[in-house]
Amino acid sequence: MKVNNLNKTQVVVVGAGPVGLTAALALKANNISSVVIEANPKNQEKPGSRAIYLHKATLELLEEIYDGLGFQLAHRGIVWPIKRTLYKGKEVYVRNYGMTNNLSTTTLPPFTSLHQHEIENTLYDACVDSGVKFVWGDPVQKVNITQEGVEVICKSGKKWDSKYVIASDGARSIVREEAGLKLEGPRTHDTFLVVDVEEDEKNPLPLERVFHYKHPSVGGRNVLYVPFKGGWRIDLQLLKDDKVDDFSNIEGVKSWLSKVMDPKYADRITWVSSYRFHQVVANAFTDEHHRVLLAGEAAHLFAPFGARGLNSGVPDAIVATKGIKKALDASTEEERKKFIHHAAKERRIAAIWNRNASSTALHHIQGDSEKMNMKRELAASLAQILPNLGRWLDEGPYGPKYGPPELSTKY
Repeated sequence: MKVNNLNKTQVVVVGAGPVGLTAALALKANNISSVVIEANPKNQEKPGSRAIYLHKATLELLEEIYDGLGFQLAHRGIVWPIKRTLYKGKEVYVRNYGMTNNLSTTTLPPFTSLHQHEIENTLYDACVDSGVKFVWGDPVQKVNITQEGVEVICKSGKKWDSKYVIASDGARSIVREEAGLKLEGPRTHDTFLVVDVEEDEKNPLPLERVFHYKHPSVGGRNVLYVPFKGGWRIDLQLLKDDKVDDFSNIEGVKSWLSKVMDPKYADRITWVSSYRFHQVVANAFTDEHHRVLLAGEAAHLFAPFGARGLNSGVPDAIVATKGIKKALDASTEEERKKFIHHAAKERRIAAIWNRNASSTALHHIQGDSEKMNMKRELAASLAQILPNLGRWLDEGPYGPKYGPPELSTKY
């Protein structure tokens, strides 16, 4: 007897990271049938903290698609009340927001900071509660896109017949490739290291986000410290002639880390990675038939300044779902395509904006131009008497906070 491997659903979500899980919840909230297909086995944890910061706007969007989700994430993370910026070891800006981690049950905080694994677990629990269907450990290998719909073929031979696909399968998206779409943009030349350390819960550091321009203890390299629930992320910007291995091997990390933090953290390292940033956006967020919508890192890759990656991936998924909902109810083919086009166009506008904003931030901290170096030096020298210059130094590494007026969401 021949087994029928063909399954039908209105939407296939490819990828079970936080963006794919968000898409699945949004589809459930709109009563659209779907399945989430993930290449990796269930419960396979990825290394490192990765995306650790969720803006209030993102928490609000998640709250809209699953009651209580934004508050769950807020309460599982932390809110750091102080941000501090130093230039060559001298403090040039500090702000105390007066916030505590005794969070309200009725008002969402400005942000929350927690390990991406915890974000994914929280989203996954909400998906299970909502009855989301998952397929684990079965990579998508082929995507056949037509005017009428999409056939998704997995490695196992299982096929899914759907009206739409939300591609949230990351930077190496097979769906994006099958749809004939490409990432476009530059790659930075600067190398950064990111190190996670576990907090000493018995004697923790104060909860402060701290940025050092030209830290004097590590040869004038920039250093960023960001706390998240249970740990810290430390970013070190290497100089042009630095040998990456000298700083990224475990002994190298322990050496420089002990110069910028309490030496005890050198024995609490949980993850080390080196990277150069891609600043890329897909040439379109939907295919020629308007059946596939890209979301998250399948659609764009940014330098992390301003935490724009996941915080734009979540609205990617939600706006895609809204477009699909309208398209499913459309009375004509022209109208159907229009709804998908508008959703894709809006999120591409957002992605280009975020890429430009993170590029602005990168230019600010790189110090690779004489003009920028002069501006930073002057601002640091005058920050004590002109506080707005200290604020400029503090906010520069994160880029503009606002977004273009064409967006229905902040990011």
